[in-house]
Amino acid sequence: MSSSSGTSMQSALAQGRAFAHIAKFHPELTTFRRDLHANPELGFEEIYTSARVIEALKVCGVDAVHTGIGKTGVVALVHGKGRNAQNPGRMIGLRADMDALPMPEHNDSIWKSQKAGLMHACGHDGHTAMLIGAARYLAETRQFDGTAVLIFQPGEEGYAGARAMMQDGLFDRFPCEQIYAQHNSPDIPLGVIGVTPGPMQAAADTIRIHILGKGGHGARPHQSVDPVLVAAHIITAVQSVVSRNLSAFDQAVVSICAMQAGNPVANSVTPGEATLVGTVRTYNEVVQQTIEDRLRHLCESIAQGFGATAKLTYTRGYPATVNTVPEANFAADVATTLVGANKVQRNMMPSMGAEDFSFMLQAVKGAYLRVGQGAVDGPGPHPLHNSRYDFNDAILPLGAALHASLVEHALPFVSS
Repeated sequence: MSSSSGTSMQSALAQGRAFAHIAKFHPELTTFRRDLHANPELGFEEIYTSARVIEALKVCGVDAVHTGIGKTGVVALVHGKGRNAQNPGRMIGLRADMDALPMPEHNDSIWKSQKAGLMHACGHDGHTAMLIGAARYLAETRQFDGTAVLIFQPGEEGYAGARAMMQDGLFDRFPCEQIYAQHNSPDIPLGVIGVTPGPMQAAADTIRIHILGKGGHGARPHQSVDPVLVAAHIITAVQSVVSRNLSAFDQAVVSICAMQAGNPVANSVTPGEATLVGTVRTYNEVVQQTIEDRLRHLCESIAQGFGATAKLTYTRGYPATVNTVPEANFAADVATTLVGANKVQRNMMPSMGAEDFSFMLQAVKGAYLRVGQGAVDGPGPHPLHNSRYDFNDAILPLGAALHASLVEHALPFVSS
């Protein structure tokens, strides 16, 4: 293990006690998680969720609770032994996301969503519960030297809630030295923890291509400029961007995901315009810029060749989630004390999914981890963002212990 982790056989045993301590209130965490699951809320609308978090934090005995950061965000502070508001010491941040998705749930559990068209299909209810578990453990034991900053973030699912909290002064008010987050993974075996030094999640950009031609009669195509034909050629050409413009060692995805043109009832009308919508996923800004430039040139040139025009609107969304190398290795060391080396993947394959924790990692050193939750009970396993997905409550103590252990290892307390 690295010397920076400050771990030893004694501290490893302490982490076993942390897990055992948290396991005692596993049923309470499960009840809390399932209550959040039954009451999902979209980004920046987490009124009930925030209220339940605040209530739970006060019961846990944290030292301070700050609300309204990034609209519905909540931040709690837990001071280690000998520390207080006037002398907080070094700060380590732990983040959990709270929002749900705008989709129906098709599960039959008694804790299924009570709100039509809303569902916790990504496990943010579980992430929130795990951080509550860490809050309770840290407040009850305080075996660390510094301050734990517990960040309950709104609006991860497309609303950039992390950025909103930062714009509200998150790190100005609570200057974290390091920050960590974790996400459940149904496709990873139960209890396996993964992390990657460097890129962990991709940047997510949106492309919109508007093609302007000339409408006319479908029986007299020579009198029109068909935007559907132009769109078809653009769709085909876009597939060459990754395969012919990037190195084989670069990783990227360009997908056209929707097309709108004409009226399906008007079978003999050539429309005057068409629109393509898609997504671009990349890990570094050079590749990102290359793709944007190449797409713009292709769209404009292809349209011009047919006598039409095409305008690309390229919108940059979440940046890539890039773990800092020392903190990623440190997190892997800490995970090893909990589950053993054979259950820690130190070079987990990065995902093309996006995550707004990326904004926080641009400002503070840290790492984003994944925790395997295996197959849930019943048919499945169901992937994230699936209408039959559910968080596996079996990993609540592990996730909470991982949060708490990161603080204890980063801020080791040495008794006099």
